[in-house]
Amino acid sequence: MDHSKHARLAESNLNEVTLLDMPIYDIEDRKVGTVSHVHGKGHAVQVVVDVGGFLGIGAKPVALSADQLDFMRDSNGDVHAQTYWTKDQIKGLPEHHH
Repeated sequence: MDHSKHARLAESNLNEVTLLDMPIYDIEDRKVGTVSHVHGKGHAVQVVVDVGGFLGIGAKPVALSADQLDFMRDSNGDVHAQTYWTKDQIKGLPEHHH
């Protein structure tokens, strides 16, 4: 997927309504997981992403902050984000506890 052509989200769109269930892609364009929870909004937003596992079973929640993600909307209007981390690096992050 060529993310360079996707429209970046405005700070006002960085909220739970927009970001919940959004897919996250790594630097190699592999889907890492989906957003299961959102803390805060705007540039202070932090998303919890369920990574690993199969069909949600055995997935580990990890937290990523807004400065670790590039939030965007594709030509179909679907919201997603890309991180500069690899999938393995994200899987190695500590588990997030609510």
